[in-house]
Amino acid sequence: MFLSVFDLYKIGIGPSSSHTMGPMTAATMFLAELKDGQWPRPSGVKVFRLKARLHGSLAFTGVGHATDSAVILGLCGNLPDQVDPDRMAPLIETVWAEKIIRPEGHPAYRFDPDTDLIMDRRIALPGHANGLAFEAYDVDERLLLRRVYYSIGGGFVVTEEEVNTVKRGGAAAPATVADVPYPFASASQMLAMAKASGLSISDMKRANEETRMSRAALDEGLDRIWEAMRSCIERGLAQDGIMPGGLKVRRRARHLHDRLQEEWRQNRRNPLLANDWLSVYAMAVNEENAAGGRVVTAPTNGAAGVVPAVMRYYLHFHDDADQKGIRDFLLTSAAIGGVIKHNASISGAEVGCQGEVGSASAMAAAGLAAVLGGMPEQIENAAEIALEHHLGMTCDPVGGLVQVPCIERNALGAVKAVTAASLAVKGDGIHFVSLDACIETMRQTGLDMNERYKETSQGGLAVNVVEC
Repeated sequence: MFLSVFDLYKIGIGPSSSHTMGPMTAATMFLAELKDGQWPRPSGVKVFRLKARLHGSLAFTGVGHATDSAVILGLCGNLPDQVDPDRMAPLIETVWAEKIIRPEGHPAYRFDPDTDLIMDRRIALPGHANGLAFEAYDVDERLLLRRVYYSIGGGFVVTEEEVNTVKRGGAAAPATVADVPYPFASASQMLAMAKASGLSISDMKRANEETRMSRAALDEGLDRIWEAMRSCIERGLAQDGIMPGGLKVRRRARHLHDRLQEEWRQNRRNPLLANDWLSVYAMAVNEENAAGGRVVTAPTNGAAGVVPAVMRYYLHFHDDADQKGIRDFLLTSAAIGGVIKHNASISGAEVGCQGEVGSASAMAAAGLAAVLGGMPEQIENAAEIALEHHLGMTCDPVGGLVQVPCIERNALGAVKAVTAASLAVKGDGIHFVSLDACIETMRQTGLDMNERYKETSQGGLAVNVVEC
C-alpha cells in the first residue's frame, strides 16, 4: 500500500477539504472531460448550460462549508492549490451577476447559481456521504453528459466508476498499488518491516517516496508543506475580528498569543505554558481555515491545526529541533495517516470527527514521538493512544460552519497528541491495544454512528446550541 505524503498533505484553501477542496477539484475534472470531447453526443450539438447537484453532507452543510462557492470556482477552472484567495470573492460575484462561467480553453457556459447549483437533501448518492454530480445540457435543455464524483475526505476525489469498481471487487485507485520497497498496509506490517530492515518509519516512508521522485525533490516538497503550515500559523496570529458565516464567532488566536508573549517577556510562571502555545497555534490555523484562507490538509482542513501546532511546539520547546526533524515528522505522520485512511477513513461525513481530529492527533503524536527518538513500537503506541481517546467523537458543526466546536477541538487534539507522544516514549513500546485494533474500532464506530452526527449539522451541538 502506498499513499504519498503529498496526497495527505495538500496545500489548498478553507474551510473544508471534503466540502471545498474536493468539490472544486471535481468541477475541474468535469471540465477536463468536457474539453476532451471523448463522450457520445449528436453531431454538431454544443454544450450550452452546466448544472451541479450536491447530495448528502454536501447538501446539508454546503453553504456553511462554502461548497457552493467552491463549485463555482472549480467550474471557472480553478484548483485549490492554485487559486488566489484574494481573487475568489470577485470571481464568484461576477458569476452570480452574469450567470455565465468562462473557464479558460472553453466557450462560455450558462450557469445560474440560483437554479443550476442544486442542494438536494432528499437523495443521498450510494458511494459516499459527500456525493455530487455535474451535468451538461444543450440549448434545448437536453442532457448531454452527466458525471458523479465523491469527495471522500482530505481533498481526495473519486469517480462513480472508481467506486463501483472497488465495490465489484476490482482494484483500488492507482495510488494504493504496492510497487514500493516497504508497502505496509497496516501498522503491524509497518512494525514488521521496520524490524526486518532496521530502518525507522520515516526512513521506510522516504524510501517509498523516492521511488517516485529524487531525494532533493522530496525534501523540497516537504519544506514547502511546512512553510505553508508555518505561514498559516503566522497569518492566523496576525488576524483579528469576526469570522464569516453569521455565527459572529470572534478570532481569539491573536489575543491569546499577545497574552502569552507578555507572560514570556515578564518571565511569569505558567504551569500550562506548553499547552497554551499548542492551543494558540492550532487555533490560529483553524481560524484561517474557517475564514477561507490558505491551509494544508493534515489530513483534512477541519483538522488542519493539529499537526502544524505540534510541529511548531517541537521547534519552540526542543533545543535540538532542526529541519531534518521537521521532514522526519512529516514522513512519519504521513505513514500513520496512510494506514488510517487505507483501513478506515479520514472523512467526518463518513465516520465523524474521530476520523478527522482523531486521525490528525494520531499522526501528530507519531511524528513527535519519532523526532523525540522513539522506536517504531513507541511511535505506533503514540498514534494508538491519541486515536483511542478520540473514538466516538461526532462531527456536529454549528450552523454548518467549521468554527464551533472545530477550532477548539483542534487545540485539544494537539494537546492529546503531545501527551500521547510523551507517554509512549517514556514506555517500552509494549501496550495492550494495537493501533490496527484502534483503527478498526474507529471504522466500526463510524458505521454505527447515526448520520445526524456525521457532518450534517442535524444533531449534537449543531441542534442544541441553536435551540438554546
